[in-house]
Amino acid sequence: MLLTEILPLLADELEQLLKKAGKPLLAAQVSQLTIVERCRCGDDFCASFYTQPKPEGKYGPGHDCMDLDAAEGTLLLDVVDGTIAHVEILNRDNIRQKLITALP
Repeated sequence: MLLTEILPLLADELEQLLKKAGKPLLAAQVSQLTIVERCRCGDDFCASFYTQPKPEGKYGPGHDCMDLDAAEGTLLLDVVDGTIAHVEILNRDNIRQKLITALP
């Protein structure tokens, strides 16, 4: 499932925030990001999802965590070797509901 198909407004927001943060190579990835799985932590404020298979344990070498300046909630990216691997979204119920519907 492409992010742009499930959450097109989030995809646009993510792309713009990455450009604003001076990360054009990451921004260029957004249009092709596939939602592999949503986070299943059970927290009612979590709308996070994986764009690469979930790692066994922690991300290894080459991992970077980026905090993007979202206008609403919290938006963090886990980037591994220059590839977006996980999008952590907190306190964005509208996104959470769409994810649960798409990935029950």
